[in-house]
Parts: sequence; C-alpha cells; structure tokens
Amino acid sequence: MALLMPALVGGLLTGGVYALVALGLTLIYGVLHIVNFAHGSLLMMAMFGAWLLAAKFGLDPLVALPLLAAIMFAVGWALYRFVIGRVAHGDDRAILLATLGVAVVLDNLALVLFTGDTRTIETPYALQMIQAGPLLIPLAKLIAFACALLLAGALWAFLALTDTGRAIRAVAREPEGAALVGIRPDRIFALAYGIGIACLGAAACLLLPSFYVSPQVGGVFVLVAFTVVVLGGMGSFPGAVVGGLLVGITENLGGLYLGEDLGPICVPLLFIAVLLVRPTGLFGSVR
Repeated sequence: MALLMPALVGGLLTGGVYALVALGLTLIYGVLHIVNFAHGSLLMMAMFGAWLLAAKFGLDPLVALPLLAAIMFAVGWALYRFVIGRVAHGDDRAILLATLGVAVVLDNLALVLFTGDTRTIETPYALQMIQAGPLLIPLAKLIAFACALLLAGALWAFLALTDTGRAIRAVAREPEGAALVGIRPDRIFALAYGIGIACLGAAACLLLPSFYVSPQVGGVFVLVAFTVVVLGGMGSFPGAVVGGLLVGITENLGGLYLGEDLGPICVPLLFIAVLLVRPTGLFGSVR
C-alpha cells in the first residue's frame, strides 16, 4: 500500500490534465465530426508559448493561463476560418488532410525556431510537496488537476447553459436544421475549433511546471488524447474526463508493477479490453 497509494494519486493527478487535452479533441470531433490531426502540434506550440512567457517575460504559467488560452482560441478560430475551412470546402476527408498539413508545417516550424532541444522552466512550487497523511503530493500536479477539473466543468456549463453552447450542440447534432433556424454552421465550426484549441492553451500552462517541451512533445500527448477520446466514447464529455483519469492511473500502475520497459503496454491493454466489451467506448452511443 505504501507504493500503491502514491501511484494511484499520481495517476489521478496526471489523468486530469490528460482529460483537459482530450476535451478539446472531443469537442472538435463532436461538432465537426473529424479527427484533428493537428492537435498534438498545436499543444506543442502552446507549450512553447507558455515557455516563452515564463523564460523571456517572467510570467508564471498559471498566471499566463487566461492569456495563452485566449491566444490559442484566436489561433484556432483563425486557423479554421481562413485555412482549414477554405481548403476543405466542407469535405470531411479534405479537412483531415488539411489538419495533417497544418501539423507538418507546425512541427517543422518549431524545429526551425527552437531546434530539437528540450526546454523546461523553474517555478517556486515545482518541487514543493504537500503532506496528506502518509502521502506526499506534488503541489504543481495538484494545482494542475484542480484547474483542469474546474475548466472542464466551466466548459460543460458553457455548452449546456448558454445560447452559444446550445447553438454548438444544435450544429453538432443537425447542421442543416440549425441553419434553418438562423444559426450559421460555418461560424459555429470555427468557434468550436477555437474553443478546442483554447483547451490546449490551458493544458500547456498546467503541464509546463512539471513537464518539458520540445518539438516532438506533441506526439507524446496526441496519442494519449486519441486513446482517451476513443476509450471514453467519441464525442462524449464525461467519457473524456473518465477516460483521462483511467489512462493516467493505468499508466502509473503499469510503471509501478511492470517497470519502465513493460509499463506502457498497460494503456493499450486497457484500451483493447474496454473496446472488446463496449465497442463504442465507456460513454459512447451507437448513432
């Protein structure tokens, strides 16, 4: 138990940030019905943005969170409005290729601007621990977990309780019917894409105090995000949250009991086991 409880708590804390990254992917899939291949690359750029604000301007990532989320929203909105949407012309397959092209451009741009070096930042709370009975909980991960759940709750409330959120859900369910009542689907698509990318801006600020950033880091998280989204159920918000927590816990327990070499195999095994029982994911439904 002395080893199990810290692993469970650590996995839960990490899973909260995984859930936030996956929520953006879930929102984009739920509204546009496409998989955003640029998700990992945009997260990488957001992490470099948080690093620049901290290293060059002395802005703590937690303080920079609202600013970077707003910047990434603008980037996502403009990216869909002026690049992806225009290139794709409403064709889902073309949208997939457009997001893949954006990912390639961003990855190579990061290599040119930042080289392949790994970068980290130092914050006053990065190495601080909180005593909770027999457990020592990293303060940075605890803050990230709490903020991720708060942001997930705020996003759910926005979609469920506001007129704009209802418009987004209407377009996600029936774009033609939404257009008949005066909603412009093209604007909603750009708005949903922007919100999904804003989630990455927030996640980048929560990750950076305890994680590194490099041009290759997007690939690490995008695989986790895709796993979480499919595991929880494509387009399901509760599924993204529960899936993120499960993946975080499974990842830590696998590393604890199987070691660094075999530990990563536990997440794919969990993924396969769940889909064998529920092919649509934990909270997914058959359309």
